[in-house]
Amino acid sequence: MTGLEHADAVFAGVRPRLFGIAYRMSGSVADAEDLVQEVWLRWRAADRDAVLNPEAYLAKAITRLAINESKTARARRETYVGPWLPEPVDTSADPQIGAERSAVLELALLALLEKLTPTERAAYVLREAFDYPYEQIAEIVRSTEVAARQLVSRARKRLTGERRARVELAQQRRLLAAFVAAARAGDLAELERLFSDDVVSYSDSDGKARAARSPVVGASTLAKVVSAWAPGFWRAAETSFVEVNGLAAVALRRDGVTFAVVTVSASAEGIDQVMWMVNPDKITAF
Repeated sequence: MTGLEHADAVFAGVRPRLFGIAYRMSGSVADAEDLVQEVWLRWRAADRDAVLNPEAYLAKAITRLAINESKTARARRETYVGPWLPEPVDTSADPQIGAERSAVLELALLALLEKLTPTERAAYVLREAFDYPYEQIAEIVRSTEVAARQLVSRARKRLTGERRARVELAQQRRLLAAFVAAARAGDLAELERLFSDDVVSYSDSDGKARAARSPVVGASTLAKVVSAWAPGFWRAAETSFVEVNGLAAVALRRDGVTFAVVTVSASAEGIDQVMWMVNPDKITAF
C-alpha cells in the first residue's frame, strides 16, 4: 500500500465522525460534505509522518473549519426568506450520520444550537455527541480545559432552559400520526387538543414554496391555520412515514414528487413544535 493509499484508508475510517461533527455544526448536508472534502485535501497535503494521532488531527481540522463556516453561515441566513431549519437527513438510510451516536441530532435541538456561539456549539457537540475529553476539546477550540468546561456548561444551561423533556420515540410517532390525521381532516378541535398551549410552528421554504414566513405560536392560532390550509395543502397528497434525524416524520408526495417533510417534537404537555420542510432544495433525499 502506497503512502497516499494508507492516508485515504485512515481518512475513510474517520470520515463518518468528521461528517457527524460538521453536520451538527452546520445543519447542512452540503456544507458538511464540503468541509469533509476540504479536510481530506488538507490531510493528503499534510506531513502525515509528523501526525501522532490522525483521528485527533482530523477532528481538530474539521471542527475549526466548521467554527469558521458557522460565522459566515449566520451572515448568509440574514437574507433567508422565513424561518430557517436544519436540513433533514434520513437516518434510517444514511450510515454516516448515524454511525456513532444519535445525540445532538434532532432537528429541534440543532435549531436551538443556532443560539449558541460557534465555539460554544463546537464544545457542546464534541462533548455531548462524541464524548471527547475536555482536555482535547480545549485544544480543538483553542482554550484552557477550565474554559472548555465552562463552554459546555453554558451551552447545556441555555439549551435546558429552552427545551422540555422529550417523550419516548413511540409516543412521538403516535402524536405525529394523530396530527397528520387531524390536519388532513381539518379537525380544529383535535388539533388544538394535540398541541401544547405554547406550541410553535416553523415553515422552512426560503420563499420557494407557499408557507408561513414567520413562526405561528399558540394552540388555538395554529389549529386554525392548519385547519384552513387543509383543503389545498393535503389535496391528493400521498403520505409515508420516514425517519428524520432519529425521529418519525412524514414525507408528502404529489405526482411522485416529494413537496414536504413534516415532523413534530413533543413533551408531556403535547406537541410543542411542528416543523414543515418545504424548501425543495432541502428535501431531495426524500
